Amino acid sequence: MSGNTNLQGAKKAKKDEFYTQMDDIAGELSHYSHHFRGKTVLCNCDDPFESNFFKYFALNFNFLGLKKLLCTCWDGSPITGRELNLFGEPCTPDGRSRIAYKAEITEVRDLTGDGATDLEDVKVLLQRHRPERLQGNGDFRSAECIELLKEADIVVTNPPFSLFREYVAQLMKFDKKFLIIGNQNAITYKEIFPLIKENKLWLGVKSGDMSFTVPEDYEERETRFWIDNNGQKWRSMGNICWFTNLDHNKRHLPLDLYKRYTPEEYPRYDNYDAINVDKTSEIPLDYSGVMGVPITFLDKYCPEQFEIVEFRKGADGKDLVYSSIGGGRTTPYFRILIRPCR
Repeated sequence: MSGNTNLQGAKKAKKDEFYTQMDDIAGELSHYSHHFRGKTVLCNCDDPFESNFFKYFALNFNFLGLKKLLCTCWDGSPITGRELNLFGEPCTPDGRSRIAYKAEITEVRDLTGDGATDLEDVKVLLQRHRPERLQGNGDFRSAECIELLKEADIVVTNPPFSLFREYVAQLMKFDKKFLIIGNQNAITYKEIFPLIKENKLWLGVKSGDMSFTVPEDYEERETRFWIDNNGQKWRSMGNICWFTNLDHNKRHLPLDLYKRYTPEEYPRYDNYDAINVDKTSEIPLDYSGVMGVPITFLDKYCPEQFEIVEFRKGADGKDLVYSSIGGGRTTPYFRILIRPCR
């Protein structure tokens, strides 16, 4: 039984291994730099030898004014101890052992004497102060990793998609600031949507298409998958979001509305006192009641402009539905019920 459990865990781990690109990290983080001065940052799903999250914060340690950078990895990761590290050599002597590490940085100086602080200085820093082995397996739920979480001010990483609910719950439990990557479908989770409704969590600046490198043994797919000239496997997805509770300017930009309400164009739900709106761009500017809008609305959501009322369900507890002119009944895809702020 335990062998089968381990096998299933290994399969899930492979599906969770999506390695974020530096451009995507830098592009999003550029909107939050003022949040990081004097703060301790934790990347707790990141191999310090491989992670672009670690590289980003190490390279920008002084620019952001960080107090400390902590980085940990899980020993079950398909790449831990197998890929090439920052020094161009295996992380372990045999190149196969998987080890959970913790890297800790409190300063980045010009250690190479070339007049600049860059990745070469980070390499020297890690050669002098090698990341230490964790006592456990590096799971973010382990006791020693929770102690590191308590120490951190802000958590930034790409957590396992399959554990997204549990990961966010832990962040909320310990009242942490965070910026993490997740699937847009997480918006619909019963554990996540109430946090969005209560303005305890919101979308970051970028959402939509994002490409990730995946492990060598990742199963090939017919779509959104390719192998580059270096033999690296890639996977892209069109429904990726940054989730955060760090404020950013985009969140306070109101939607420009241009359409006016007509009963013919905006049918009322049969089981909720609200109208249906098929596109975020078509929200009527002169309607003051409740409206059902697509979940993609959250990418444009301004809390000063709209209030989130409910998600998906009508007053009878069933999916929202409305009768069409022809007499049929239509159940729209997931809808978020909103109303203008008064």
